[in-house]
Amino acid sequence: MQPLSLDERRGPPLSGQDQRLRHGTRAFGRTSRALFAAGFATFGLLYCVQPLMPEFSRDFHVDAGGSALSLSLSTAVLAVAMLFAGGVSDAVGRKPVMAVSLLSSAALVLLSSMAPGWHSLLLIRTLLGLALSGLPAVAMTYLAEEVHPESIGLGMGLYISGNAIGGMCGRLIAGLVADAFGWRIGLATVGAIGLVSAVLFCRMLPASRHHQRQPLDIRPLLSRLGSLLHDRALLGMLAQGFILLGVFVSIYSVIGYRLLASPFNLNQTETGLIFSVYLVGSFSSAWMGNLAGRMGRGRVLMMALGMILGGAWLTLSAHLLAVALGIVAITFGFFGGHSTVSAWVGQRGGKAKAQAASLYLFCYYLGSSVLGVAGGWCYARAGWSGVIIAVTLLLIIALAIAAALKRSEQPLNASA
Repeated sequence: MQPLSLDERRGPPLSGQDQRLRHGTRAFGRTSRALFAAGFATFGLLYCVQPLMPEFSRDFHVDAGGSALSLSLSTAVLAVAMLFAGGVSDAVGRKPVMAVSLLSSAALVLLSSMAPGWHSLLLIRTLLGLALSGLPAVAMTYLAEEVHPESIGLGMGLYISGNAIGGMCGRLIAGLVADAFGWRIGLATVGAIGLVSAVLFCRMLPASRHHQRQPLDIRPLLSRLGSLLHDRALLGMLAQGFILLGVFVSIYSVIGYRLLASPFNLNQTETGLIFSVYLVGSFSSAWMGNLAGRMGRGRVLMMALGMILGGAWLTLSAHLLAVALGIVAITFGFFGGHSTVSAWVGQRGGKAKAQAASLYLFCYYLGSSVLGVAGGWCYARAGWSGVIIAVTLLLIIALAIAAALKRSEQPLNASA
């Protein structure tokens, strides 16, 4: 009797779904580390200018509103360009688009540290939004295609935890280095860290195994985007993204004013430490994403929204510890909710995963722009209680949508 060959001992080939990456495998670990590095770089490169805005005002003689353009131009271009990034990755491939996006983004931040004037800096930051657009939506699509549905919640959570830590580190590193050596060195430092992260990403991320390239044609792309808008469940998920980031940015944008004022009277340095709470998000995104894989996404999303609502009401307290606990709950719930919905969008998108992810992130960043401004308007006219009332109304809407989504939820082991 002939001995069995290696292929015979391995048994018949696994089905396409069984071949997807699962938690506990070496390939899943490499993918998670690569996308963690990508998320870290993306948010660090995007948000590193926030603590430098007063420096821009001083050096370039612009007011606070003008200085804020260094971020708002990037996010505005990012939101629109992401609608088309998925289609480009359909034609070119997932990993190549993400690799070019990260490497060019890091190079642009390094270049911005040498900008000779204000308008040249704004031009570079605008180009940064375009360059970064090749990462967020495509990363979500890659995970939806390559990771098994039972493990995608954890995979998406680890990627978003990279966002959380990157957003915190980008702000803190740029600010600390700028205090010692100036804003140009601060930007250059963040750009160099982003470049290292991009190289690690390129080395670690496995090539796509479940993506078939399609010719780039704008008409089918627009048709797929339009067809997605007829999916009521997907529209609910888009609304969740709009509300989640909008509420989060609204609170974080004006909580500093509350902490600087009576009865807390904190200084700027103490208030700035609020960004360290982002570390909570790095844990909650992975933990709640994994929990959603076992309990169901609808249930976990409602838990996350409930935590944000409870945390928001805690911040009405006159006791600093209660306010701090409220911010922790808001941050925990936000990153957990975003992780859960991101994975859900990938599953719901079916064959149009890239376009579904692009639409979600468009609404996500649109929520930041619209509701972030609305939060400041509420604070100026009705104080902190006005902000919390507005946030409460938005979260009640989000909870109602989440309940409807829960009723229509597909089994997690359904083929995507």
